[in-house]
Amino acid sequence: MTTSAVLTRIDGPVAYVSLNRPEKLNGVDFDVLQGLLDAAAEVRRDRSVRAVVLQGEGDSFCAGLDFASVQPQRAKVARFFLTLPWRATNGFQQALWAWRELPVPVIAVTHGHVFGAGIQLALAADFRFTTPDARWSLLEAKWGLVPDMSGTVPLVELVGADVAKRLAITGETVSGAEAAEIGLASGVADDPLKPALELVDAIVARSPDSVAASKKLLNLVRLGGLRSAFRRERLYQLAMFRSPNTAIARKAGLKREQPEFGPRTFG
Repeated sequence: MTTSAVLTRIDGPVAYVSLNRPEKLNGVDFDVLQGLLDAAAEVRRDRSVRAVVLQGEGDSFCAGLDFASVQPQRAKVARFFLTLPWRATNGFQQALWAWRELPVPVIAVTHGHVFGAGIQLALAADFRFTTPDARWSLLEAKWGLVPDMSGTVPLVELVGADVAKRLAITGETVSGAEAAEIGLASGVADDPLKPALELVDAIVARSPDSVAASKKLLNLVRLGGLRSAFRRERLYQLAMFRSPNTAIARKAGLKREQPEFGPRTFG
């Protein structure tokens, strides 16, 4: 599906999702929020999709929330700010957190501005590749606000509490190279799409069910104690034993052949 604010193109096992407001540096308005929700739902429904590449059109990945567009729409702001009854998230948070919840890996490819909502969208991805001269900032601090679009959870996981607090409190800007050094970015390259696609190739070479189960298992590590974590390991492994893609992987491995997997059955 394609909308004006968010473009989705599925090419074989890969979904390419792009923010498409280049004239606004891909600033997030309500069309972008809804487009992200719709695109995530489309990817979840399509069990042939094995990985997502998340990008921004034009000169920037995303320069943050488009206040000029969002702020006057007070009724819609209030509606999006309310927590969804069946979730822990509100509408602003879910538009980004939906990518964390997808059963396939999401790879953000960033350049230019990675500000505010943009950095939080990148943090919702499983991997982030960036140009060395990209500019990353939790810009909310500049406006006397806090990061509130689901980014605080992965931020602390990636960089630790002390660095996370520094970035959130000061709103300082770091380059893409610095983002990689402190753990915000997974890798840095002049053309970040290249390492992203290399990772995609590695992902699609594995069973889509074990990929989905591993992502979910590791995402849930932060919840509960050891007993819960080890129980999930056992349950997910039992699911893998029953997966037809596991049998395909095993047979191909024994024959030293390239496996040809079926659609994802897990997640």
